[in-house]
Amino acid sequence: MTQEIRGTRLVHDGWCRLLLAEIGLPDGTRMTREIEDHGRAVCVLPYDPVRRVALLIHQFRVPPFYADGTRDLIEAPAGLLDEEDPEEGARREAFEEAGVRLSRLEPVASAWAMPGISTERMDLYLGAYAREDRHGPGGGLAEEGEDITVLEMPLAELAARSDAGQLPDLKTLTLVLALRLRHPALFQPA
Repeated sequence: MTQEIRGTRLVHDGWCRLLLAEIGLPDGTRMTREIEDHGRAVCVLPYDPVRRVALLIHQFRVPPFYADGTRDLIEAPAGLLDEEDPEEGARREAFEEAGVRLSRLEPVASAWAMPGISTERMDLYLGAYAREDRHGPGGGLAEEGEDITVLEMPLAELAARSDAGQLPDLKTLTLVLALRLRHPALFQPA
């Protein structure tokens, strides 16, 4: 016998669903585990290879504020996947949140965000853009309560923040490290 889910019970159904799962263990004992379920997500780091900058966003995030008072969290544009194609979703999020139209995306990973509690699988991308690809103000969707500030940050500053442990958002840190590994010349002096 292996581990198995013997059943689930819906505890909350809102922006996300919270379930309580009954787990059967190989020795026959049972235990419960919580599951947070809100679907798949995407994240993209838009960067301009000519000007050597990246587009990031800042918005108030309740969980980090609740946990330790963090207010200044910068992130790569991200969101839940509404489309079937993750690349379409990444392009949509980049435009809604940062006001940039991305054409070609460079896949980085499709990874579980928090496998111990959540069903969220996140598709991560790098997306090169040029100055003329900025077509909107960004800022997110007002009807969803998003109050997003768009930041254009030099890649050298992003690298320095990464090295100093000052990128506390894991998806953004992952994308910055991927950009540094795949395109190291962008981080060298011009």
